Amino acid sequence: MQLHLDPSSATPLYAQVVEQVKALVASGGMRVGDQLPSVRDLAVSLRVNRNTAAKAYQMLEAEGVLATRAGHGTFVAAGSSRWSRQERFRRLERLADRLLVEAHHLNIPPAEIASLLERRLHAFEMNRPKSTGKS
Repeated sequence: MQLHLDPSSATPLYAQVVEQVKALVASGGMRVGDQLPSVRDLAVSLRVNRNTAAKAYQMLEAEGVLATRAGHGTFVAAGSSRWSRQERFRRLERLADRLLVEAHHLNIPPAEIASLLERRLHAFEMNRPKSTGKS
């Protein structure tokens, strides 16, 4: 697992870890059952405080992305989100609202936003590993 943190970013370091791990799982770069480094090892490799690494893992576990098994480690979780469908859509709508506000301030017309999303969705789907149908 290769993560790259930007200490000069306005995004807190733990949030950068959360975003990058979620992106790796979504893109297939990490699969269900893959083991993550220990909190200590992650902190050392990223040169961050152990509390920063622990907070990231706690958030990812609360969101259902990771699962910790006592004495065994932290793994990419199986199953779906712990949130209801309504909550998942509410969260996605908040992100969409942020995108629209940003696009407005960048003077990007709505048609170009839709085109951009379509291209990004296509690229995302093309980069995901194909399912083999096996469990």
